[in-house]
Amino acid sequence: MNGSSMIRAVLIDKNLHQPMYLLFCNLPLNDILGNSIMVPLPRLLMDMLRPPSERIISYPECVVQAFSTHMFGTTSHTVLMIMAFDRYVAICNPLRYAAIMTNKMVVKLTVSAWGVAFVLVGILLGLTIRLNRCRTMITNPFCDNAALFKLSCESVFINNVYGLTFTVVLFTASIGCMVITYSKITVVCLMNKNKSLNSKALKTCSTHLSVYLIMILSGFLFIVLHRFPQYSDYRKLAAILFHIIPGSLNPVIYGVQSKEIRAFLSQMFQYKRVLP
Repeated sequence: MNGSSMIRAVLIDKNLHQPMYLLFCNLPLNDILGNSIMVPLPRLLMDMLRPPSERIISYPECVVQAFSTHMFGTTSHTVLMIMAFDRYVAICNPLRYAAIMTNKMVVKLTVSAWGVAFVLVGILLGLTIRLNRCRTMITNPFCDNAALFKLSCESVFINNVYGLTFTVVLFTASIGCMVITYSKITVVCLMNKNKSLNSKALKTCSTHLSVYLIMILSGFLFIVLHRFPQYSDYRKLAAILFHIIPGSLNPVIYGVQSKEIRAFLSQMFQYKRVLP
């Protein structure tokens, strides 16, 4: 199952019109929009076969690609944060879940996840676009903010400060949100003696946590390798895998874990007898 199939399943099947699945649709949508601009497979394969002197990209196209790159990474965090809030309400406050997670709240959370990412990334790229350029060589497999401001001979102190602050705030908020929500969920499960409810809570939370850990570990690997220039080839590979692995595994993890999605897929692909 790919991201588009997951979105189609949620939109078609009324049993999947639940806040958890509607919020999850943001992840495959982010994967589709981000990766289609960021790592277009035909162009990537062509560039791998071309000599370095023939790998050319225009500056506006590079800026769009960088914006898409950072939107993809930032939105992955913000979407998983609002999904953690949904799981927290469902498990820690189940009697008020329907009253809290209304359609209006789902829309607000979705707009917040994309809006915050858009503003933060817009400022990040805005600070870089203002710089004059004196270089033309980009060593990354695709454009990002660091690759763009390294083209300038001007002072990039503000860019480095904002970029570092942006990264620290995003990761702190993301990890902090997960630690707080899952700590409270763990306390509620330990105090609750209902094994059936605890089993269901563990199942839904393990799915969300697996998706988050895959995303965070892939991101950390890329950031760590970025600090070691001698491992530039491994960094390039990690950068590509960061955009491919989470997007490929997210629908599979949710599709395998969710009974409702498995039921929809079995109905969609089951054989039908033709009457003579």
